Amino acid sequence: MSSTDARAARAALERLLGADASLDLPSGFGDAVERYVKLLLDANRQHNLTRVVDPEAIARLHLLDSLAALPWIDAWTPTSALDLGSGGGIPGIVLALARPAMSWTLVDSVGKKADVLRSFIEALGLDSVAVIASRAEELGHEPRHREGTDLVTARAVASLPVLLELALPLARVGGNLLAWKGPIAKDELRAGRSAARQLGGGEPSIRPSGWEALGAHRFVIVRKERPTADRFPRRSGQPSRRPLGQ
Repeated sequence: MSSTDARAARAALERLLGADASLDLPSGFGDAVERYVKLLLDANRQHNLTRVVDPEAIARLHLLDSLAALPWIDAWTPTSALDLGSGGGIPGIVLALARPAMSWTLVDSVGKKADVLRSFIEALGLDSVAVIASRAEELGHEPRHREGTDLVTARAVASLPVLLELALPLARVGGNLLAWKGPIAKDELRAGRSAARQLGGGEPSIRPSGWEALGAHRFVIVRKERPTADRFPRRSGQPSRRPLGQ
């Protein structure tokens, strides 16, 4: 069944993309993403990685939603990216398949999910992708990772001020945070602006996904303009209990 659903998800994605070649997907992407969807659905039976299991919904809400970020990524030309809260590999694995020359680090705080991601990466032969089981609050203070990546991606991780505290300490100065969001309340955006200033980020910019099929999905982009103060991120749990800017 998962093989049939994976083929159907691939076909649905191809219909969504139509004749649009602007995403410049590499040769073999279709085969690779079909293998990934099969892996995801097989693992989902045991590990509850996603509630989205209908092939059409997978194509739209997982695959296309991930690929919609490519114009921004291509414009910035990062060589390294870190995906926070990778879960089942959305968007990190999809983007790694689409841009295999980049170095990707997938981060999830749940060890079992990190193990599943490693099994996906091995099965897909993604040599440029690493997985870390860690909380972002801890990772942000590790010298190897603090301000060490060109791009931080995050999809459905936290409210904007919380996400900024988790993500911006990991981005190098001149790098970017690219966050997938739905509608954003004025209070969340106001708090996000304040948090960004405290964390060394520029003004949050809200951009449409560029795809009608994704409805109200959008991106929040924050450029890292200055080093983040050493006190951030705060200890595990504090960013969500006491969000900056509120």
